Amino acid sequence: MVGGSEVLPLLEALRRAGVADVDGSGLARALYSTDASLYRVLPRAVVRPRHPDEVVATLTVCRELGVPVTARGAGTSIAGNAVGPGVVFDTSRHLTRVHHVDPEARTAVVDPGVVQSSLQAAARPYGLRFGPDPSTHNRCTIGGMIGNNACGSRALGYGRTSDNVVGLDVVTGGGERLALTGGLPASPLGDRLRALTDAHLELLRTELGRFGRQVSGYGLEHLLPERGRDLARALVGSEGTLALTLGATVRLVPEPTARALVVLGYPSMPEAADATPALLRHSPTAIEGLDSRIVQRLHDVPAAVVPALPRGEGWLIVEITGDDPAEVAARGSRIAADAGAVDTMVVTDAAHAAAIWRIREDGAGLAARTSDGRPAHAGWEDAAVPVEQLGSYLRRFEALLVDHGLQGLPYGHFGDGCVHVRIDFPFGPGSPETDAGRGRYRAFIGDAAALVAEYGGSVSGEHGDGRARSELLPTMYSPAALDLFARVKGLLDPDDVLNPGVLVRPAPLDADLRVAAAPARRTGLAMAYRHDGGDLSAAVHRCTGVGKCRADLTDAGAVMCPSFQATREEKDSTRGRARVLQEMLAPGGPVHDWRSPEVHDALDLCLSCKGCARDCPTGVDMSTYKAEVLHQSYRRRLRPRAHYALGRLPRWADLAARAPALVNRFLASRPGGALARWGAGVDQRRDLPAFAPRTFRAGWTPVADDGRPVVALWVDSFTDHFAPQVADAAVRVLDAAGYRVEVPPADTCCALTWITTGQLDAARRVLTRTVAGLAPWADAGVPIVGLEPSCTAVLRGEVVELVDDPAAARVQAATRTLAELLTSTAGWTPPDLAGTEVVAQPHCHHHATMGWTTDERLLRDAGAALTRVGGCCGLAGNWGVERGHHDVSVQIAEHDLLPAVRAAGPGAVVLADGFSCRTQLDHLADRDGRHLAELLADRLPG
Repeated sequence: MVGGSEVLPLLEALRRAGVADVDGSGLARALYSTDASLYRVLPRAVVRPRHPDEVVATLTVCRELGVPVTARGAGTSIAGNAVGPGVVFDTSRHLTRVHHVDPEARTAVVDPGVVQSSLQAAARPYGLRFGPDPSTHNRCTIGGMIGNNACGSRALGYGRTSDNVVGLDVVTGGGERLALTGGLPASPLGDRLRALTDAHLELLRTELGRFGRQVSGYGLEHLLPERGRDLARALVGSEGTLALTLGATVRLVPEPTARALVVLGYPSMPEAADATPALLRHSPTAIEGLDSRIVQRLHDVPAAVVPALPRGEGWLIVEITGDDPAEVAARGSRIAADAGAVDTMVVTDAAHAAAIWRIREDGAGLAARTSDGRPAHAGWEDAAVPVEQLGSYLRRFEALLVDHGLQGLPYGHFGDGCVHVRIDFPFGPGSPETDAGRGRYRAFIGDAAALVAEYGGSVSGEHGDGRARSELLPTMYSPAALDLFARVKGLLDPDDVLNPGVLVRPAPLDADLRVAAAPARRTGLAMAYRHDGGDLSAAVHRCTGVGKCRADLTDAGAVMCPSFQATREEKDSTRGRARVLQEMLAPGGPVHDWRSPEVHDALDLCLSCKGCARDCPTGVDMSTYKAEVLHQSYRRRLRPRAHYALGRLPRWADLAARAPALVNRFLASRPGGALARWGAGVDQRRDLPAFAPRTFRAGWTPVADDGRPVVALWVDSFTDHFAPQVADAAVRVLDAAGYRVEVPPADTCCALTWITTGQLDAARRVLTRTVAGLAPWADAGVPIVGLEPSCTAVLRGEVVELVDDPAAARVQAATRTLAELLTSTAGWTPPDLAGTEVVAQPHCHHHATMGWTTDERLLRDAGAALTRVGGCCGLAGNWGVERGHHDVSVQIAEHDLLPAVRAAGPGAVVLADGFSCRTQLDHLADRDGRHLAELLADRLPG
């Protein structure tokens, strides 16, 4: 463990050198201790440079002090290229400018921290794009792509990153700054590289650059005279071990006007691979392989929407492009007829194609669980063989898995012969084989590398070697080639300061394994963690670091992660929080226990929106982990004021219902409101919602049995005390749909406010009573309809995590949303909403737990002109009103909700089923939100 006496001089030296954003805190070290790989290496400090000169200054200081330097973009490295024991510098926070797009030259000049999709957005107005697009394109950086020579799905059409780099601005490990635009620099370094190259021409021509996906090792073939001795391209893929990228000029290509997907189903993945070489003659831009077991994993994700696919156990996804849509569609039909598949599908609809691509892009996350639910890991992640050998290789690879007693889900860039796979190596939190697991891991990796070498392949076809595969380079390169790599390293980084342990003089591939070192945490927990064997450590290690939480996917209806979109801080991403929790549970790190300030700092801006539970491909549920942390931190201790006030709001609401007019007058007065806000831990800028003059239950008259089917309308505390008109509207809609409404008793609370504030013992008691109260309806086969999405989501989710009673599962299965019940009711048709503009903000818990597609389908079938708003409203129950959260809450609302409301027509209905969402609209937009029940009730005939 690094002590303060070692870190402080480094921090002081960096600051004296003009590096502004430098952080040696335990929080920063935890956040950057790992990337998307298996490895955990705690850095001494983290630098987030604001200017390329700060990168140079950081390197200078580290060379003087003998401290290693590791470059990092989005931290999505699967091979462990972006972790190191010295200074990790993160270009993604500040070095994010696209400086210039030249449509005539078809080039762009970018900072290393520019996200690939941001470059695409800058090039799009000119009809151009950057060719390579990894599955992480919506968060990976151009500097990171240069570091590992990223390829992506469309390398068939556009090549690797090295094929698309025109020039680089770099500083070598020796401190020499170079502006490279082709050729070698006119300097002693250039002369030495020329001499070294000329002495090894035969080796370079025979061992390197043999096929497109030979990414392992250094790309020294670009130094050959017939290739222009292009040092810039040779540095691409060197994983930050030779030089640091300060800026890049990249090549752009025309964006085709028409695209189509041809999806081909085969009996197995090897048979899909066999069919791939013959499809290359059709000049596709991509041929991707997808295993049916990955799609099944998507089916297992709550509320997931799975696009239609043809029959098969293995699929090829073939993309073709052109400028004539009709010609592209005709080519697609020819490919389908020519493919020898058991079933085919030609997809020209952009939305359908995007949904299929999303499955492929989420492959690394979806494959992180085997078909029987065990964790699967990176490590042997992206080997490649010549495409003609792919089918044979896959059969032997699958046999190798069986021989080692392992399981993996293959997918990948079949058109390039590159196979991705996650494997259930027997290590991880609490695994009984953890110690033996390291040995089994090493044994399998060695055999797999030998198999790839037998086929003339590359142990890395895309992600680089990193800590995972550098030790394996002797299986595919001669001693002379490895010596050449070391000599090049010695010329550019003579002090071995840049990313040591990678490529040259590699660290052992089984050293510093994060998951193998993680102890189990199964005792003393409040939540059941049913899908993780009761182990919190296994739950937080669901996060593999692929970083989807850093991407802005709200345009596609996603929610995760609203706080990161507002602050752009790693600690405010789902991944960052998971990393801190992993460190809390790990031995010997900077984060010690539940009450560590690093833990609470990371979780402070977590809205408990549950967006990650749906949008994270590995199923991270940060709201559950936050509730556990708060429970463990404050159990039998003094809590923040908000926990007593907002966390027990249903109880206070019951008291207020005895004299709501008096309570409202007090809260509306200046001194009364200020006092109430202070006592409740609420920001003084927040309005306090008024209690209803009469609760719904106070006015409810039971309906006598009239022979109609029964529905239990479960009226939550928020609806009962603040919005009884919503329940009134729901009764009208259900009555018109042919149901007789019964209302369960008032002591059936969902305990949501106790859950979000970590009062889980109390939440369990409340939910136990609720389950007992609702079970008679569930056992009688009566649907239970919830109106408040966050409360309904508890009965569809947390109830079985907190209540150990079979009745909880029966209540869970009986619970419905209003839209779910109505659309499943025989003969029901929605009221006519033709001509009605609806701007809908789905509640985050609705999106995450139940899914909003049923509501969307109902509204569209009714004829509404619907705009679905992505993201979160920013209030999220108690979170957005608490002191310290107001400004971020407003920023989140300004990301999606408020702009959509401003853009809506004056007569538009703003649909917001969540009480929080309606409250945020009222406070920030002075706009009334309507519940689906109200919208439908208003349009009922008569």
